[in-house]
Amino acid sequence: MSTGYLWVKAFHIVFVASWFAGLFYLPRIFVNLSMVQSDSHAERERLLLMARKLYRFAGILMVPALVLGLWLWLGYGIGKGAPWLHLKLVLVVGAVGYHHACRQMLRGFETGGKRRSDRWYRVFNEGSVLLFAAIVVLVVVKPF
Repeated sequence: MSTGYLWVKAFHIVFVASWFAGLFYLPRIFVNLSMVQSDSHAERERLLLMARKLYRFAGILMVPALVLGLWLWLGYGIGKGAPWLHLKLVLVVGAVGYHHACRQMLRGFETGGKRRSDRWYRVFNEGSVLLFAAIVVLVVVKPF
């Protein structure tokens, strides 16, 4: 493989890991938001500010992660026609959906709409970990 391929691959890994770091932590902020007492406006606003900034930052990181992944696939032919890649692409679409679901939840907290329990957000938080683990296993192990 060429040196260019290795640079693209390295930066793809960095941006994917960074994007997922945001997806790991953002729902954790939702857990804390769901537990804030109704009279604690300062704490609520602080957590909302953190969530907004983290969502935007994770969104910025998502773009090069996806672009570099497409570059590896279309530019270097990584995984072309391989069944593991098809499943990986489905999971990547799921990760993008998860990212946007976080935005919808953030909007719910911003508007004071109906919230779920802190336990629900704790379980939701595990979704990003499962997506990340499945994607890494598919790319490294290539089980089929």
